[in-house]
Amino acid sequence: MPRDETQQFVQLPDLRVAIERTGAGAPILLLHGFPHTKEIWREVVPLLAGAGYEAIAVDLRGIGATEIPLDGYDADTLAIDQVRLLDALGLPRAHVVGFDFGAAPAFAMATRHPERVLSLTIVEAVIGGLDGAEDFFSAGVPWWFGFHQAPGGLAEDVVAGSEERYIEFFLAAGARTGVPRDLRDHLVEAYTGHERLRAAFAHYRVMPANAAANRRWAEKHTLSLPASAVGASTVGDAPARQLERVAEVVVATQIASSGHIVPIDAPAELAAAILATALRAA
Repeated sequence: MPRDETQQFVQLPDLRVAIERTGAGAPILLLHGFPHTKEIWREVVPLLAGAGYEAIAVDLRGIGATEIPLDGYDADTLAIDQVRLLDALGLPRAHVVGFDFGAAPAFAMATRHPERVLSLTIVEAVIGGLDGAEDFFSAGVPWWFGFHQAPGGLAEDVVAGSEERYIEFFLAAGARTGVPRDLRDHLVEAYTGHERLRAAFAHYRVMPANAAANRRWAEKHTLSLPASAVGASTVGDAPARQLERVAEVVVATQIASSGHIVPIDAPAELAAAILATALRAA
């Protein structure tokens, strides 16, 4: 399906954000993970637009073509980025989709700013601080979490100069169908350079603080808006089990044939899950 997109930059009070808008209708905000940019959604976007929605793919703070500030990588601040983006676009609310570490700001939007969120879809991600992911962590936390969180800038110092090999490791492991060459080259470039790596790993260094904030929220609140969890071969049913603990109703979708990078391996199935969640909010 051909894409009819408009890429633009939106100036927020403290951040210049790169986005891509495609289609017309109720907005669906798409938040990527690591090592990705908004381009990871390129096969999903036309399916959402073709179904009568406006897909808004965002480069998160410090990633891709969005500015690289020194701080503000915690989920609450990232959520505020998205709320301010909606304000700048004149959009009162949006369906929100968070993939991989994009789930952190997506969940923060739904729980701290529920009046701005029509529905929430979590894709292949563990939500820090919530019970339900014990089986996923039974073999230990993925090694790169600790590496990326190492203090003193260790990870970026080590990876700088070997970005291509490092990023290719995650792309090859994450996509069973393979990442197209042009997308692979784009993603390598997006994570090349010490400052770009610093920003990427900053998203991991705030994970303990994100988890603590989510635990505090879950002690007193529940999620009443339409929520869904999409799992694949890596994270599986962990996000569904977590959301079931805090949400009134959760619809779980398992795509066992897909690798971790669901937007690449199973764009049609992922789009269908996102659309089904959006319809529940209609």
